[in-house]
Amino acid sequence: MSNLSDSKLKMPLVGFKKLWHYLTRYIDSFLLTGLLILMAIGLITLYSATGGDINKVLKQVVHMLIALSVMWLVANIPLQQIMRLALPLYLLGFVLLIGVALFGEINNGARRWLNIGITRIQPSEIMKIAVPLMMAWYFDKYEITLRLREYLGAVIILLLPVLLILRQPDLGTALLIAASGFYVLFLAGLSWRIITGLIIAAVSSVPVLWSFMHDYQRQRVLTLLDPSQDALGAGYHTIQSSIAIGSGGLVGKGWQNGTQTQLDFLPEQSTDFIFAVFSEEFGLIGNSLLLLLYLIVIGRCMIITANASTQFTRLIAGSITLTFCTYIFVNMGMVSGILPVVGVPLPLISYGGTAMVTMLLGFGILMSIQTHPKLVKT
Repeated sequence: MSNLSDSKLKMPLVGFKKLWHYLTRYIDSFLLTGLLILMAIGLITLYSATGGDINKVLKQVVHMLIALSVMWLVANIPLQQIMRLALPLYLLGFVLLIGVALFGEINNGARRWLNIGITRIQPSEIMKIAVPLMMAWYFDKYEITLRLREYLGAVIILLLPVLLILRQPDLGTALLIAASGFYVLFLAGLSWRIITGLIIAAVSSVPVLWSFMHDYQRQRVLTLLDPSQDALGAGYHTIQSSIAIGSGGLVGKGWQNGTQTQLDFLPEQSTDFIFAVFSEEFGLIGNSLLLLLYLIVIGRCMIITANASTQFTRLIAGSITLTFCTYIFVNMGMVSGILPVVGVPLPLISYGGTAMVTMLLGFGILMSIQTHPKLVKT
């Protein structure tokens, strides 16, 4: 009797183990652990940033669950299928960007959203993944015969969506997509002489670009140089976030005790400027631990990139990793006052669903590269 009862107890346990193995077989546990810890820190910080608004925290939990589901789904897609999706996804995003230019909704002077009947979408978010994916597919296709002509083709692939996004206008997103594409070009072996030439050309074109910039974009640059010139206007965000970071000191003021946050001096404190909230409450030590967590995640992503078996997987993994680094650097630099305010969220910490889904979709591709069998060209 005892043996029979033991076998009955073991049956559900064996079934659970099989289910767990099925659900996690293509998930990189080390990377997932780092992501979950960062997301938990984001929820803790968001609760304080919103003054204890549990409804907003629960909405963010829903965003995270959706993003994690997308990550799991992508991680379970074979690499061959991901590679085949590159061209259709890019073309879809490009057509939607044209749709935005022709029929998009105008909010606060910008035309960034497209109403498709059942909901509104922001096609530029699709291009954050579609552009590096398409460029990696393109370079993998021409890997054997890479010449200057192929690099020029990749530049055109990059510039077409970037120019459409700049027209909206959305400078921050355009720069991030341009950066993700540049990383693919760099990892594909673009000559340092050409890179140096491009940098010189970019610097030389600053006066021309200045004339095409919108007034608010010029004001952001001028505010970066001297925030006090408009302390209650364009410089307000930078001044208040700098005060919050500096007042945190070594150990911070404690959770929910940040005066800049709780007294509503800090703008956009649950989204773009949430790093200032974290800095004020947890200080330099907290910031150091947060940076360490980011570095652990980045390190794991770099290992996946180094172990990638093909040109396509190496390029897309490297671009996703370096773009993740760029998000962190730009947001922290923006909040600290060393970069212009461009509206870039802090990855996995800031409130918002779209950016969370896009970010974890990229990590899903990394997990697919790490856990699936090696990609075989067809």
